Amino acid sequence: MLTSILLSAGLALMGAGIGAGIVAIGAGLGIGRIGGQAMESIARQPEAAGKVQTAMLIIAALIEVVSLFAVVVCLLIALNAGGLTF
Repeated sequence: MLTSILLSAGLALMGAGIGAGIVAIGAGLGIGRIGGQAMESIARQPEAAGKVQTAMLIIAALIEVVSLFAVVVCLLIALNAGGLTF
């Protein structure tokens, strides 16, 4: 009984850690791709640099918000698995 509870808590902690890592990798790749594509489009059309940069910053901010939300969810899962409840 006790071992199954400890095992499930350990698996939940491991899953939360893996989930947070995947979120960080995904956000980094997404923002890197946005930056690269924005620089390429600015190089092709320098007159549209202001519009492209504004759109790039807005999308990067949205990606950051989604990734922060996902990391907070993983943290809550880890805290709940550790026995802390809110």
